Amino acid sequence: MALGEAAGFFDKSFSDPLSALRLLHYNTTQSSPEEGVYACGEHTDYGMLTLLTTDKVPGLQIKLQSGEWVDVPPMDGAFIVNLGDMLERWSNDLFRSTPHRVLNTTGQHRYSVPFFFEPDFDAMVTCIPSCCSDSRPSRYPPIQSGMHLLNKYRQTHSDFKQ
Repeated sequence: MALGEAAGFFDKSFSDPLSALRLLHYNTTQSSPEEGVYACGEHTDYGMLTLLTTDKVPGLQIKLQSGEWVDVPPMDGAFIVNLGDMLERWSNDLFRSTPHRVLNTTGQHRYSVPFFFEPDFDAMVTCIPSCCSDSRPSRYPPIQSGMHLLNKYRQTHSDFKQ
């Protein structure tokens, strides 16, 4: 494994994982970033991992570390894998969350289906041992997976009541 941990390292955190499947429709309004018009604005996914399938209409872009936006072309039968904020936190920023957005450049309807896969609600997200050291201390305090997700949701939705 890329993290240098045993193959079953995450097993204890995924005995009762959270998951959500969304069906997303983007209307025909053409995007104009210079005017602040997006099919979906820049964001990162809150959780661990997102698997995404789309139709044949382009629009998804990812942001490189340089700040440049790059198109992710639709590929028949392929899944797009986005790493989320929780994995970034767990890996002490070794694996970065994927900033992305959707632009409608075609004037066509667009559909996508993201599957969000998260650890157990009560799993502790603590820096993975191989991702921190004396010279690279943990950048984040431990947090329960579910609290991380709720906090992120609360930051985005001011009307959220728990």
